[in-house]
Amino acid sequence: MTTTIRISDAIVHDAQIFGKIYNRSVPKQIEFWSRIGKIAEENPDLSYEEIRMLLFALEEKKLGDVEEFKFLS
Repeated sequence: MTTTIRISDAIVHDAQIFGKIYNRSVPKQIEFWSRIGKIAEENPDLSYEEIRMLLFALEEKKLGDVEEFKFLS
């Protein structure tokens, strides 16, 4: 589903900069920020780095790039 929304010029400008750095389009960069913000609000105990690594792990899982974790005895 696509929805048109109004976003401040400052946010669009920042999204252009970050999008170029991380090779994302402006809409994809804003989606990324939105996703992180949602996760942060739902899990206030998680740091940004923990959220970033969680998203990274979820993408790895989608690609089937997983292996069994073995706990140390």
